[in-house]
Amino acid sequence: MALIYRKIVPVFEQWKSNKNALPLMLIGARQTGKTFIATKFCHENFAQTIELNFMQNEVFKSFFESSLHPQEVISNIEVYFGTKIDVDNTVLFLDEIQECEKAILALKFFAEHKIKYRIVCAGSLLGVKINRLHTAFPVGKVQIEYMYPIDFEEFLWAIGEKMLCEKIRECFHQNTSLITILHEKAIMLYKTYLFVGGMPAVVKQYIENNMQVNNQLYTIKEGIITGYTADMAKYSENINSIKILKVYNSIKEQLAQDQKKFRYKLVEDNGNKQKFETAIEWLLQAGLLLYCELISNPVRPLQSDRNNSGFKLYHSDVGLLVHKAGITQFDILQNKNFKFIGALTENYVAQEFVSGNKKLYYWRSGNEAEVDFLLSNEQGVIPCEVKASENVRSKSLSVYISIYNPEYAIRISAKNFGFENNIKSVPLYAVFCL
Repeated sequence: MALIYRKIVPVFEQWKSNKNALPLMLIGARQTGKTFIATKFCHENFAQTIELNFMQNEVFKSFFESSLHPQEVISNIEVYFGTKIDVDNTVLFLDEIQECEKAILALKFFAEHKIKYRIVCAGSLLGVKINRLHTAFPVGKVQIEYMYPIDFEEFLWAIGEKMLCEKIRECFHQNTSLITILHEKAIMLYKTYLFVGGMPAVVKQYIENNMQVNNQLYTIKEGIITGYTADMAKYSENINSIKILKVYNSIKEQLAQDQKKFRYKLVEDNGNKQKFETAIEWLLQAGLLLYCELISNPVRPLQSDRNNSGFKLYHSDVGLLVHKAGITQFDILQNKNFKFIGALTENYVAQEFVSGNKKLYYWRSGNEAEVDFLLSNEQGVIPCEVKASENVRSKSLSVYISIYNPEYAIRISAKNFGFENNIKSVPLYAVFCL
């Protein structure tokens, strides 16, 4: 059985050590590992775990129907399960909580109650549900954490390459090259990740098949996408699910453009903002797409100069994007310079940044120059150019540097580590270091 360590585990550990912790809520797309990681943590760290899955057993909703008062809710749960709840050693895990709106509302009263019951909750499309609650969400009464697909560093850990991760981080901080044999190995593993992606079920199958691609990977990916499509119909409420699906299916065409600004006319011929804006918002709240904002004047804070005239959308998981685009492992591993490789590479970087809790921004100057991403740190706004190969010529990055004179620039590519002409070279496999 493949055991995949996730970076969110320390968040759980810190939450447990806080005696006055708020209820912990995991938000993220379906199949990103929320239930698995929460269940595993609860059972390993508490003497008793009481799990209420509102999708598997709708009768559990009745615990919150008559009263939202913590003592009454807990008393009824104790009677149902025939066990007393020891506050210090018991955790209540509310899974698929999006199916029970009153349970979400009850979190406020649990947070304010003098007895600090331990509550963890998770669910698919919680972001969608929270934005469509008929009553107010308990803002400030819940610790919200986001679960994303497995990032590349987590993938390396899972396949037994923790030492390689440590070496990559060392070279990143020292701006020294990874020796050729390790560089080539890391590039090959990065390409493997492009195809496999970060959905835990797919990664688990890949590991259990001795790091080999088989037809089961395609089947699992197709099943995940089918589940997403079903959710669009089930949870879209007043939004036309056909519009949501059209936007979702258009992402591969959007990213195939030389300029990847989202174009409504690629969704359908007469597409426009008014017609598809709510569909896009649904996909973002569901965690199925990632949003990258256009910045015209790159000054800190970047949020202060958003430009609504253009944005980019990326897929939440590069492995699913590969599947939807019909790209094979052979295409990626054999260095075939197919048109979509640039789009895959950029999507991968976007996914890594979001997994590292970075918001996505990019810069464009008319139709003359475009820098893929902007990062912000104590040294200012740092332009970040992405290249799929070792060919790193970039007129756009040169234009940006000449106008804004940043402290330094970053170029992500297949080239090894280095720092030259005020440009920090970061190999594609080391994006998690940024």
